[in-house]
Amino acid sequence: MAWIMLVVAGILEVVWAYFMKQSNGFSRLTPSVITLVTMIASFALLSISMRTIPLGTAYTVWTGIGAIGAFVVGVAALGEQLNGMRACAALLIVCGLILMKLSSAD
Repeated sequence: MAWIMLVVAGILEVVWAYFMKQSNGFSRLTPSVITLVTMIASFALLSISMRTIPLGTAYTVWTGIGAIGAFVVGVAALGEQLNGMRACAALLIVCGLILMKLSSAD
């Protein structure tokens, strides 16, 4: 269950990052509220998952999901550049996440 909460926390990190961008520096109300609510939920789920998953593993997976998710959303929804070097960097992050999960005793 801790891993499910950690993955959901990572997905919520992507959501709050996207809406933070949409909030235009917290100058737009609705995206700002969505940012804050999903940020709190993401941190809460991360905290709960850390009851059983080691800190280094949980934090690495959480930030990795956020980084890859934000990268994908940036390219797919915001028209950000996709090139070979950025794709390779994203692949390396994914490989690191897989290795972190495989090395965890949980």
